[in-house]
Amino acid sequence: MGRGKVELKRIENKINRQVTFAKRRNGLLKKAYELSILCDAEVALIIFSNRGKLYEFSSSNSIADILERYNRCTYGALEPGQTEIETQRNYQEYLKLKAKVEVLQHSQRHFLGEDLGDLGSEELEQLEHQLDFSLKKIRSLKMEHMVEQLSKLERKEEMLLETNRNLRRKLDENASTLRSTWETGEQSVPCNLQHPRFLEPLQCTTSMQISYNVPADLTHENIATTTSAPSGFIPDWML
Repeated sequence: MGRGKVELKRIENKINRQVTFAKRRNGLLKKAYELSILCDAEVALIIFSNRGKLYEFSSSNSIADILERYNRCTYGALEPGQTEIETQRNYQEYLKLKAKVEVLQHSQRHFLGEDLGDLGSEELEQLEHQLDFSLKKIRSLKMEHMVEQLSKLERKEEMLLETNRNLRRKLDENASTLRSTWETGEQSVPCNLQHPRFLEPLQCTTSMQISYNVPADLTHENIATTTSAPSGFIPDWML
């Protein structure tokens, strides 16, 4: 039975990781050597451990020759006015920038709590101080933002209160004006009105006798004449 498929992921155990690195490094160097011998190939192999230790293999006398050849194949012909020294300088600058990027990536993994097994006590303590300093700066910046937001809210509250006071003042002024108008209107109406005479209670006797003020010169004949007068005619004595 063959071995099962190995899952490709970072080995968390430090000892197992170092043992695996040593075995696979030696196997890779052996394969590079066999490839250069069997196939007459020009092979260059560069390996850096997580501690920064260099392991290399070159099928030629110097690995720099292979790197120079790689540089010519990668960058092609020189641009007009550009010398080989300038090209080599640019390539060296590229290697430096690449190394800086790798260091930054390694530090980032440390800040994220990864790849801490290879760090010593001093390196871990330094990392802890850096994290504490970063945390203090973050908290300070957060506090500044919170204070600034609080100041904005206080200014907004003051503006709203001032607007509320102005509205209340206008409301009071309108109420006072309306009250004065009402009082002026009430004073203009006379209050000494007497009740009409027809509203006075009638004084009637129980016998329900009705009397009229008949003129002295009225006779039965005038009454008869008045009774027989056409409709709409008013006698002189009633005027």
